[in-house]
Amino acid sequence: MKAAKYATGLTLGLAVTAALVTTAASAAPHSGLDDPHVLTDSDNGQSVARSVGDDTMIRLKASREGGLTYTWSMPSSGDAHVLSRTIGGTTPAGDAYAVLHAESPGTSTISAVRQCRADPGHKCPRAIAPWKATIKVS
Repeated sequence: MKAAKYATGLTLGLAVTAALVTTAASAAPHSGLDDPHVLTDSDNGQSVARSVGDDTMIRLKASREGGLTYTWSMPSSGDAHVLSRTIGGTTPAGDAYAVLHAESPGTSTISAVRQCRADPGHKCPRAIAPWKATIKVS
């Protein structure tokens, strides 16, 4: 009887935990469309407006297919007087991220480069893919 009561409580607890985790995960932003201050892979070529003091997060995701991994360089600002990078880096999987702070009025281009890393026995194409977004700060 105690074992059945324990199992019922455990099952109920796991169900509640799963529901909470699912709700929290679905509420988290996934792309720049969910949060206008986040730019992702799909924002390549876009121009956005920001105000002095705003932060913009850049999140670029690596991809993997057929023995090839396409990794990103850390995003950087073309004009650090307009947009300064406060944090940035890359992950072992090849994703890249940065937070750029709008320091003063002006326009700056954020850029990163996607490159190929081949597994043994595979060859990368000789192309690199640039990523750019323009931010106008007022």
